[in-house]
Amino acid sequence: MEQHSSLEDYEKVRAVLAHLHENWREQPSLFDLAQPVGLSEDQLQKLFTRWAGLTPKAFLQALTLDHARAMLQDRASILDTALDSGLSGPGRLHDLFIAHEAMSPGAYKAKGAGLDMAYAYHPSPFGLALLMVTDHGLCGLGFADNGGEKAALEDMTGRWPNASFREDSAKTAPYAARIFGGIKDGQPVRITMIGTDFEISVWETLLKIPQGRATTYGDIAASLGKPKAARAVGAAVGKNPISFVVPCHRVIGSTGALTGYHWGLTRKRAILGWEAGHV
Repeated sequence: MEQHSSLEDYEKVRAVLAHLHENWREQPSLFDLAQPVGLSEDQLQKLFTRWAGLTPKAFLQALTLDHARAMLQDRASILDTALDSGLSGPGRLHDLFIAHEAMSPGAYKAKGAGLDMAYAYHPSPFGLALLMVTDHGLCGLGFADNGGEKAALEDMTGRWPNASFREDSAKTAPYAARIFGGIKDGQPVRITMIGTDFEISVWETLLKIPQGRATTYGDIAASLGKPKAARAVGAAVGKNPISFVVPCHRVIGSTGALTGYHWGLTRKRAILGWEAGHV
């Protein structure tokens, strides 16, 4: 029942986010936002604030172009500093404590051959989350809207077509609890990156972007010593298999535009706004 309620809440919030995105120039009132999702103004205000930590009006302000540009301030120096520091620490306020390892290039080329992957769906603040786990750690995290569970699973399993897959919520649940449940027991979220050497270097850089900040494809390319590789960086960001945990949503356009997101631009806005409310 709790999972069903959580997903219903996100569906209502997602509809409000879409309405805000399409009609932000009109600065829609709380009534305009509440009516289409069958809630009173008071109900929506409470639901949205409980979910995001921000009122709908504050959320809209948090995702304006000016705010996105503000997220980019000092982005280069932030990355430069992060490259000389650990992946986690006091500077990553309210962020996940992560330990990671990368699989060998041979394992990547084998397309998952020999790997046993457990998967299951779990509720999250951003809809149904699909987690993929090996004995080495979390290797995949995607999202599904209502009715899209099969497509999300095919998207994920298609990345490692030679692996074996089994549904096992008991194995994925501890990861979901740490990532979305707010459990802070001192244990890191262990993740395993499966990709090319270049992709992994990009994903490792994403881990260093603090919550509430953002960077650009060009800045990531420059930090890797390949200033002309912004397009290749963009492709690697788009292939990130561990969404949210490896925060590809914190990469935005050089103008502050949010740009695309594999799991939907509305969900990217939701994640960024949700993080803004928790910083």
